Amino acid sequence: MRRLAQERHVYYFEEPILEPGPPSLRRRDVAPRITIVTPSLPEGLEAAEEVAAKRQLVDLLCYQEGIGSPLLWYYTPMSLAFSDHLDAGLVVYDCMDQLAAFRGAPPAMVEQEQHLLQRAGVVFTGGYSLYEAKRHLHANTYMFPSSVDVAHFRAARGPLAQSDDQAGIPQPRIGHYAVLDERLDTELLAVIADARPEWQLVLIGPVVKIAPEDLPRRPNIHYLRLKSYEQLPAYLSGWDVTFMPFARNESTRFISPTKTPEYLAAGRQVVSTPIADVVHDYAARGLVRIAATPAEFVAALEACLTEEDASRRRWLDAVDRHLETMSWDRTWASMKELLA
Repeated sequence: MRRLAQERHVYYFEEPILEPGPPSLRRRDVAPRITIVTPSLPEGLEAAEEVAAKRQLVDLLCYQEGIGSPLLWYYTPMSLAFSDHLDAGLVVYDCMDQLAAFRGAPPAMVEQEQHLLQRAGVVFTGGYSLYEAKRHLHANTYMFPSSVDVAHFRAARGPLAQSDDQAGIPQPRIGHYAVLDERLDTELLAVIADARPEWQLVLIGPVVKIAPEDLPRRPNIHYLRLKSYEQLPAYLSGWDVTFMPFARNESTRFISPTKTPEYLAAGRQVVSTPIADVVHDYAARGLVRIAATPAEFVAALEACLTEEDASRRRWLDAVDRHLETMSWDRTWASMKELLA
C-alpha cells in the first residue's frame, strides 16, 4: 500500500462499524497519501440494504475527493457488490487466500469471485498453491508470495527488552503469532505441551471463529493478546524456536503464511505441519523443518533446540541468501510493471 501511495492517493475501505445514526464515513490519514475509510452503518440492516448503503458511501467518497477512473484493488470478492458500478481505470484482484474455504464464508463468495475474475485486468496470488488454483481462470494471473521487511524482523536476532506478559515465562519458549481460528491444530498443540511440559508454548493473536474454551489449557501453554506489527520483533527475540501448528483442512489448503519469512528474518528456526506452500517455498530449500505427525513435530522441535552452533550458522547463511530475493520493493517493482 505504501508503494502504491507513492504515485496515487490510496483509500483503504475497511469493514463497517455499527452505530446509531444514518450511514456516514470516517476518514483517518495513517501515512502520506494513505487514508483509511471506515463506513458507519446503523444496526439491523438487511443484506441488500447494507450493500446499498455502502454503495452510496463509496459514491460520496468519490464525489468529495474528486476520484475519477480509480484503480480498484480488491482483496475480497465481496467488496465487488458495492463497487462494481464504478468506472475503473484498472481492476486488480489481489487474491491472498481462498476465502470461500474459511469457516463462515458468505455463500455468495464463489459467485462474486467469478464476477471479479471477469472484470479484473490482472490477478495476483499470494502463493504457489493459489496460483495453481487461479491461473486457469484468468489469463493475466501472477504469483507473488509474501515478502518480508527483513530489517524490521532482523532486530529480533539481538537482545530486545521483554514485555511484562512474556518476561515471566520460563525458557525454552516456542512461539507462534497468528489469528487463532479453525486453522490452528489444537490437538497437536495439546500433544506437544503434554509431551514436553518443560517447553513453554507462546501463542500471540486474537481468537476468532472458534470458542476460547476449545483452546487446550495447560500450564505450559500461554495465550497472549494481539500485538502490533511494531511489537513482534521484541516477542520473537524472546523465543528459542518458532512453530506453525496449522491444521490440515480446507482453510489451510491454499495458505502461504506471511509469518514464515518473518520468523526466518528474525533468525528463528521454524517447524511447520505440511502446508503445501511452506513445503514448496522453504522446506525444499532446507530452511524450514516439516513434521507430519505429533511425534515428528516434537522430534523436530527437539532437534532445533539442540542443534550445534556450526550447523545453525550454515542454516542462517542459507536463510539470508534466500531473504535477499524477498523484499517488498522487489515485489512492488514487479507488480508495477504488470500494472503498466
